Amino acid sequence: FYCWIHNQLELMMCLLCSLLHAENLLVLTVATKQTEGFRRFRRSAQFFNYKIQVLGLDEEWKGGDDKKPAGGGQKVRLLKSALKQHADKEDLIILFTESYDVLFASGPTELLKKFKQAKSKVVFSAENYIYPDRKLEAKYPPVRDGKRFLGSGGFIGYAPNLKKLVEEWKGKDDDSDQLFYTKIFLDPEKRVCVVKLFLCLDHRSRIFQNLNGALDEVVLKFENARVRARNLLYDTLPVIIHGNGPTKLQLNYLGNYIPQIWTFETGCTVCDEGLRSLTGIKALPMILIGIFIEQPTPFLSQFFLRLRNLHYPKQRIQIFIHNHVMDSFVNEHSKEYLAMKVIGPDDEMENAEARNLGMDLCRKDPDCDYYFSLDAEVVLKNTETLRILIEQNKSVIAPLVSRHEKLWSNFWGALSPDGYYARSEDYVDIVQRRRVGLWNVPYISSVYMVKGKVLRSELDEGDLFHGGKLDADMAFCHNVRNQGVFMYLTNRHQFGHILSLENYQTSHLHNDLWQIFSNPEDWREKYIHENYTAALKGKLVEMPCPDVYWFPIFTDTACDELVEEMEHYGKWSTGDNTDSRIQGGYENVPTIDIHMNQIGFEREWYKFLLDYIAPITEKLYPGYYTKVAFVVRYKPDEQPSLMPHHDASTFTINIALNRVGIDYEGGGCRFLRYNCSIRAPRKGWTLMHPGRLTHYHEGLPTTKGTRYIAVSFIDP
Repeated sequence: FYCWIHNQLELMMCLLCSLLHAENLLVLTVATKQTEGFRRFRRSAQFFNYKIQVLGLDEEWKGGDDKKPAGGGQKVRLLKSALKQHADKEDLIILFTESYDVLFASGPTELLKKFKQAKSKVVFSAENYIYPDRKLEAKYPPVRDGKRFLGSGGFIGYAPNLKKLVEEWKGKDDDSDQLFYTKIFLDPEKRVCVVKLFLCLDHRSRIFQNLNGALDEVVLKFENARVRARNLLYDTLPVIIHGNGPTKLQLNYLGNYIPQIWTFETGCTVCDEGLRSLTGIKALPMILIGIFIEQPTPFLSQFFLRLRNLHYPKQRIQIFIHNHVMDSFVNEHSKEYLAMKVIGPDDEMENAEARNLGMDLCRKDPDCDYYFSLDAEVVLKNTETLRILIEQNKSVIAPLVSRHEKLWSNFWGALSPDGYYARSEDYVDIVQRRRVGLWNVPYISSVYMVKGKVLRSELDEGDLFHGGKLDADMAFCHNVRNQGVFMYLTNRHQFGHILSLENYQTSHLHNDLWQIFSNPEDWREKYIHENYTAALKGKLVEMPCPDVYWFPIFTDTACDELVEEMEHYGKWSTGDNTDSRIQGGYENVPTIDIHMNQIGFEREWYKFLLDYIAPITEKLYPGYYTKVAFVVRYKPDEQPSLMPHHDASTFTINIALNRVGIDYEGGGCRFLRYNCSIRAPRKGWTLMHPGRLTHYHEGLPTTKGTRYIAVSFIDP
């Protein structure tokens, strides 16, 4: 508490100092459009209490483009015009800076102090590369320590001196501003004698930090409640950070930390369009959800169930689905939503075209407030996801999802020079949620939300998912970045995870059964009984007969799919000794059965036994391992019962796969030595009992229907 009070008092003193010094400082910048980069610049200036005047707002930009990167003369023209009203203010200090790719890292007090320490009338930023005319390199004066070349993205000086600096400008809007300033700097007479500029460069990045060619110099310095960018090479703390040239993405990374417009703990400070004040369904924004199933995907039934369970009124949701569709979802639930459009396999629409169509549906609908893109491999468990993302009030935002216990996620923290993945310094901390907040990132995929008004303005281009040889997701991010729209990722909440699709087999009737290795968490959710955890703690383990234990293990879905898989295979044994020998000779009394290895499920079943049966058996019968597993079928006209016998095991598990009284009548198990019978096995529950010597038992007759049990011999 004392430290908090101290920090608050220190912050107040800094603010008072800034207010006192800000009277003699004016920040001029050029911004013809209010891009996200400009808004970030303005927020950082407001955070540190800078007084800003924006030049050229809403004016057509004629200062050059990507085809002529050496332009910028329009900025000089606008500056020259603005300085006329300040020409006689000898005490006024003016900072001229870029805006789209600039951040303030400290306040006016520190800026003015460092400027006056430079003992010059005008101070320009400095950088490692000469631009735009390399022929002028020889004319630059040598530098003993620091960067040698002038950068025009930021400079500071007294108002009269800056007026003299630009008064000779007679160039065109698309001429090079940097070349103009460079020629003045390289002319000693103009620099010192004629106009008395006394112009110098900020060689050691005390005021300006240009990132181009200097990324290895800059690190983040964390101290108390602040973060500063520190230049390791010169041991300086720059006041202004400029992501010039190809370093804009690195500035986005630094902008996640400086200034602290938001904190790791609380995310955005103010959400202008939050939902908490809205009442009534009609007041809520309308959302179009685009669902993409681009390849065979496990656990689709759970995916659509989670979609239905999102806490958002279905009458404010439209659905667009591309490719493989679960007919049951569309047929049974389409009327619940505001609208539903399906593009199936017969439409032969490619991935990129389908994604363009989904966004276009929102773009062309003036009532569409948000577009939410969701790939089927995303396991979205947070039912409040839509509301959370809307409340962040960002143009494009993604919730963090990653593969279970892996670093694979739906975002990149940085890009390589060729535009592909590069790991940022904080990537692992963000994925593992050791750093929590709202993050400006260069790439997102799989699940994200886009504002409808952004699709109708900055992102009004109809084709966002094509870009040379890039994949659809990479092309989308590339095109969004090129339009100056920031993409954000939030990990302030737990949202879910991403399925692994690499080893998904499609040759079975119920392919999800084989996913216990690739997607264990989702396998457990679908197939393991909801009360298994209680059984593991000993709360639901019953003992209906001496040394016979009974506990829940499988869901109804697991039981049904295992039975259906066996019937689909269909090659049941005939119940003679020949079958027993073929299956390994473990059955003392042969049964009508199909072994797990016959359907290629032995490895998965063994994994199930190790993960779910072993933890319980270790408490009841410690020291044994599982060997054999099969599904037995009992029918009145086939094999209704099983004669008394000892199992060829130390102990046995016997899982009921269907329901007595509904699927069949009769059945059960009788332990002869104890004259104890279990006549109503519960579906999904397993009996665990000793095999050899003590628990001589028989299968009671099945009188009607078909009874299925899954049997495993432990330590045969």
